[in-house]
Amino acid sequence: MADVVRDAQHEFWRPPAVAVEAARPGLVEVCDGCSTEFMVGSLFCHLCGASREARPLTATHWTLYLEFHNIKRTLGLSTASLIAFVVGMACLVMAGIAVGMIYSIQTFNDFQAVQLYRMQWLLGAIAAFAAGLLLKKSSEPKR
Repeated sequence: MADVVRDAQHEFWRPPAVAVEAARPGLVEVCDGCSTEFMVGSLFCHLCGASREARPLTATHWTLYLEFHNIKRTLGLSTASLIAFVVGMACLVMAGIAVGMIYSIQTFNDFQAVQLYRMQWLLGAIAAFAAGLLLKKSSEPKR
């Protein structure tokens, strides 16, 4: 950081201002208002008071959409309801793909056994989805 601010012009009571293009985006977070570096863990700029959260995210990574709290906020589900939804989706995957990959069908009895396994997984998915519906938080405010 010292090489970036070597020739900076600043007054004695203000920290040196770093130009936004001089800051390395992966290493330093810089305030949009005054171009000073944010302190670690701070929510506001210590110089101008601008909010760190108010900065628009220009390049969001696709993995942000897979985070648990972002999925909860997007779908509007409670934690228990989201867990039931994930369990239901896992049961559907097991019924559709995994049962066919694990068991081989050679006789008619094998075919019936595989279909029974699929029905059990589908019943598990239905139970998980029903639990998710029952555990979903209501959108109406309580009085």
